[in-house]
Amino acid sequence: MECKMTSQSNQSLRFQVEKWLAPSSIRLVQVTKFGRTSSGKRYVIVQASGPLGLHTLFFFRRDDGSWTVMPPQRTTLKMAVDRMAA
Repeated sequence: MECKMTSQSNQSLRFQVEKWLAPSSIRLVQVTKFGRTSSGKRYVIVQASGPLGLHTLFFFRRDDGSWTVMPPQRTTLKMAVDRMAA
């Protein structure tokens, strides 16, 4: 059970923001926008300001509940046609 909790916490939005911004001297981190993409996937835009200027990160929520900076892949309908032996 503890391993599962650790895995889930490593995929949280907070963990991802801290992971991407940890080694820097960021002064202010704030969520500037959140919502859903046209395909219904959740996203959050986080801005961080520090001595080197303003940084903007886009986070996307995966179907498994984890957050990532990689946008979700589009799901497309695929149709397979079976070949008939002549």
